[in-house]
Amino acid sequence: MDFESLVKHISTIQNTLQAQAAHAVNLALTARNWLMGCYIVEFEQNGEDRAAYGEQLLKKLEQRLKTKGLNERRFREFRRLYLVYPQLKEPIAQYITSQIQIRHSVCAELIEPIRRIPSAELRTAKEWIIPADRLFNKLTYSNLMLISAINNPVKRAFYEMETIRGCWSYKELERQIASLYYERSGLSQNKEALSALVRQQAALLQPKDVINTPVTLEFLGLNERALVTESDLEQSILDNLQHFLLEMGHGFCFEARQKRILIDEDYFFADLVFYHRILKCHVIVELKIDKFRHEYASQLNMYLNYFKAEVMLPDDNPPIGILLCTEKGDTLVKYATAGLDPNIFVQKYMIELPSEEEIKEFITSANCQ
Repeated sequence: MDFESLVKHISTIQNTLQAQAAHAVNLALTARNWLMGCYIVEFEQNGEDRAAYGEQLLKKLEQRLKTKGLNERRFREFRRLYLVYPQLKEPIAQYITSQIQIRHSVCAELIEPIRRIPSAELRTAKEWIIPADRLFNKLTYSNLMLISAINNPVKRAFYEMETIRGCWSYKELERQIASLYYERSGLSQNKEALSALVRQQAALLQPKDVINTPVTLEFLGLNERALVTESDLEQSILDNLQHFLLEMGHGFCFEARQKRILIDEDYFFADLVFYHRILKCHVIVELKIDKFRHEYASQLNMYLNYFKAEVMLPDDNPPIGILLCTEKGDTLVKYATAGLDPNIFVQKYMIELPSEEEIKEFITSANCQ
């Protein structure tokens, strides 16, 4: 064995066992959180003294346990994980019983509530549903947590399948959801090509992505444009938005798209600018193809201040700013816009969804590969 072979072998050992360690930690984390959700639902439905706790149950749990990472918010996530994925019953029960480090009596106690889950609670088997053992073994808990917040079961299955195929990290999955990958797939005539492009550009899951997440650290106790790209989507939305506002009539007059603004030595571009002849003011529309971020409000506020100083005529009213995002958190919007121009409005938009049958067929074909 020469030196280069030694380096190669040690690197292989490090990478392989690090990945196995990350996977093992993730399985334990998913099993723990699902089981906690199961116990919480079991207590809420059948607890002898459940009425005494009522709506304060999760808060009281947090106060009693006093454990880092186990708080009211996490308990809500655990409960949702169980309610959305009751089919994880079998792989988690098998995982718990396979851990030889756990005493038989403790193991039996842990999985005792699983046996009481009625089979009716499990999702009916459908060809486009991702198998439970694959979900448990292939998706990190962080990704399951993110996907479980999606209400549409077809959309949920779509992201399950694409996350597994692309080995996406939490941040990559979050980015794809925020940029409407599911919705874009409905605008593309070639869903396979779009899927391949997304996987090619995605950041693949690495062991550090599992180990270094806040949840894991808490758990371990450690301190033909057949192909639609994001630019195509933005153009399509802007065209439809422009058409929609023009069709509204009653005073909206289109002025410019990508209105160039020079401030100091830098150019900025406002997406759409209208003038409302009844309100006698400019209306600046900014469109973002992801969820609301605080810097978007600051950018729009800058445009409004510019229009007040450089564009407004003496008889004009102050301009209005409309910020359109794919998702928005009301609390973040409230804090981000506090103290800014009161004429800033943040709204959520949604483009046309693909048909569920098309998505089901896409998921089914992908699962067969």
